[in-house]
Amino acid sequence: MTLAATRLAVPSPALRLALAVLPVLATALTGPLFTTPNIPTWYAGLAKPGFTPPNWMFPVAWSMLYAMIALACWRVLGKAPASADLRRGRSVALAAYAVQLALNAIWTPVFFAAHSLLGGLVVIVALLVMILWTIRLFWPLDRAAALLLVPYAGWVAFATAVNAAVWRMN
Repeated sequence: MTLAATRLAVPSPALRLALAVLPVLATALTGPLFTTPNIPTWYAGLAKPGFTPPNWMFPVAWSMLYAMIALACWRVLGKAPASADLRRGRSVALAAYAVQLALNAIWTPVFFAAHSLLGGLVVIVALLVMILWTIRLFWPLDRAAALLLVPYAGWVAFATAVNAAVWRMN
């Protein structure tokens, strides 16, 4: 690959940072926007399983996870794949990453604003599938980036179990 092709394949440092951080930040902002008015009222009145984490744990966990999600994207954006197959693979991986991030952003308004426990469950199951698919697609491009998404998959798997139990109990 020539130096010119490498420059085209990898965004500039500023653009790479913006592409990695801004979508994650926008997703993160949906949390407080939709949960703040609903946690002390609607959510507090729901029956929840004993393994539901305390409310204070969610912003702590998500802050760390969102940082790791952005770092994973930043790493993949910084790769200049040497072959056409890897360039295509990076494009598909980044598209899967965008879909999982969109599902992440959608879950909060579906669950909290629309008060749809089943809708939230459908979205979070799709989210978990897309996170796992993104990890699979990131792996050949940057193993560290793929591994950065593993705690996210674990947390969303746990959140899926909580969401399913809340739906079943209510």
